[in-house]
Amino acid sequence: MIQKDKGAWAWVPVLYFTQGIPYVLVVTVSVIMYKKLGISNSDIGLYTSWLYLPWVLKPLWSPFVDLNGTKRNWFLYMQLIISFAILGVGLTLPTTIFFTTTLACFWMAAFASATNDIASDGYYMLGLTEKKQAFFVGMRSTFYRLAMITGQGLIVILAGFLENYYGDNTKAWSVTMIAAAILMLTLTIANFFVAPKYETSEAIVQEKPEGFLEVFISFFKKPNIGIALAFILSYRLGESQLVKMAAPFLLDKTSAGGLEYSTEAVGTIYGTVGVIMLSLGGILGGILISKDGLKKWMLPMVLSLNVPNAMYAILALTKTTSIVAVVATVVVEQFGYGFGFAAFLIFLIYIAEGISKTSHYAIATGFMALGMMLPGMISGYIQEWLGYGGFFVWVVIAALPALFLLKFIKYPADYGKKLNADVI
Repeated sequence: MIQKDKGAWAWVPVLYFTQGIPYVLVVTVSVIMYKKLGISNSDIGLYTSWLYLPWVLKPLWSPFVDLNGTKRNWFLYMQLIISFAILGVGLTLPTTIFFTTTLACFWMAAFASATNDIASDGYYMLGLTEKKQAFFVGMRSTFYRLAMITGQGLIVILAGFLENYYGDNTKAWSVTMIAAAILMLTLTIANFFVAPKYETSEAIVQEKPEGFLEVFISFFKKPNIGIALAFILSYRLGESQLVKMAAPFLLDKTSAGGLEYSTEAVGTIYGTVGVIMLSLGGILGGILISKDGLKKWMLPMVLSLNVPNAMYAILALTKTTSIVAVVATVVVEQFGYGFGFAAFLIFLIYIAEGISKTSHYAIATGFMALGMMLPGMISGYIQEWLGYGGFFVWVVIAALPALFLLKFIKYPADYGKKLNADVI
């Protein structure tokens, strides 16, 4: 029988880096790819936001994952499916119906990725003691964000280099996606070797929920759940729109209100200073929450997630293309995102507490995905209507609902004490 916490220093980084790769490919890299292949902002915003749907709906099948098989087997099979789905994107890009075929492949990757999230998060919560869950929160979130920057940075840099090398955007992105599929397959193999078979332990098996309906009923009976869900839906209201239009803004021609940066430049900015500041923000956020509790830092962290968005508005309104100004904007925005998201992650873990924690966490993150999907779907239309300047001003205003709901959020008296371990 394998004891909890065994090998966590090896599997936590690998598992959460793997979890982040398909998400960033589906949600973020797809936006840049379609922009470089000539798809309009309105279509990019609408169709790539629909790709959030599996993360919204994953609570519907999370009890099935919870009740059948082991979390380890689930995430290994899902990661294998993701590898083939991304390979499908790369192989079908050169076709005349690439928009339809690649969206279909991204859909497959999205459903497998959402299921992988359920299994990975369940494995984390079942395979670690409560103390170690708190200890590894910072590492877990940092490696997830490193994966996002790998996608938004290194993979995009590769695509930009290949665009210049081939002089053909379609061929460049085809090769890039095939390389991404190989990376995903490599990570799947790594997880097979580093992730212990925790669920052979009888003690862990006994933590599974009793039935399908009971999972949902118990979640919606949680205290103050209505306000908590409203807060989850609104927490990333501004970011959900910014993330869809930030890359088009940097890539678009100056005549269209953009900054006309190259694909390689955008990837380099996010893949260097972006990754450093994102990681620092996340680690600092985890340290401060573990030291002082979530209640003290929730307001500063909500502000840190949203206030930097004003810098994008300044860039768009002043029409500056200064590399210093752009890098400064990315530095502040990425640090703020890492710092602010730490509070959100801890809040979701708190919501999931209980015997059905795997399914409850999936339900909570499903609402988070809904809060990302719906605003993202209309972000392209809002941008085309208001222009980039007006759009980013609107993104700043979108922070107000979450700030309003803060005064109604309840915090357990011992919550900060419960997470008093070092979470780096």
